[in-house]
Amino acid sequence: MEQLNGKVAVVLGASTNPGMGSAIARLFAAHGAKVVVAARRIAPLEQLAWDIGGSCLACDVTCKADLERLAEITLQRYGQLDIAVNAAGMGLSKPFAETTEEDLDQVYRTVFKGSFQFLQSMLRAMSDGGSVIMLSSAIARIGFQDQTLYGACKAAGEHVVRAVADEYGVRGIRINSIAPGLTESGMTQGFTEVPGVRQAFEREYPLGRLGTVDDIAQAALFLAGEGCFMTGQTLQVNGGLTLRRNPTFAEIQAAIATARPG
Repeated sequence: MEQLNGKVAVVLGASTNPGMGSAIARLFAAHGAKVVVAARRIAPLEQLAWDIGGSCLACDVTCKADLERLAEITLQRYGQLDIAVNAAGMGLSKPFAETTEEDLDQVYRTVFKGSFQFLQSMLRAMSDGGSVIMLSSAIARIGFQDQTLYGACKAAGEHVVRAVADEYGVRGIRINSIAPGLTESGMTQGFTEVPGVRQAFEREYPLGRLGTVDDIAQAALFLAGEGCFMTGQTLQVNGGLTLRRNPTFAEIQAAIATARPG
């Protein structure tokens, strides 16, 4: 069923393969959407755009001019913008006392300010009745060691989603977030393949496994579709992790030690 037939979507942060952004772009295209994929690095996007019959554009989420250009070029090429997804981001793992002013500026620009300006740029160009989907994190709700700054920016982003969803409801535009937990992807592969790490996290997931990029893509497809009567919400697409907690560093280290041979 091509539930996005006739729709035009922008997916920012689609350069990692496998990644949440690229998985969302592929699923949207499979359901009939014309998709513009974007990221800072253009080279990894070219094959993805070819595979899905879409187009690609270089765009840095921290650059307002880039974001406005992304919206403008999408309108020029396709005449409309119905769906916008922000899957761009970065991580920082550092103790609170060691977090520097440079760290604050970098994470703020990427995770909060960039997301704020992404919303502004896309909503100016978006058709009435459209859908915006932001990628949040379970850490915004339950926390994780050494992730104070990242979690704070994600939590602030969820507040923006609620406020802006209220404002733009009059135009029928739905704005929602997806909050993954630890998700198997190209970015996390080096971490999750360390013996013991997967087991330490899976103990905290009521559904007993880590999330996948396909889990996130399926949630995004639901939020993008016209059958979704939801706005200003954060979907906790993390196997129930937010019913419990992330493991501590001590628990992760103990699981790694137990998994070591000998």
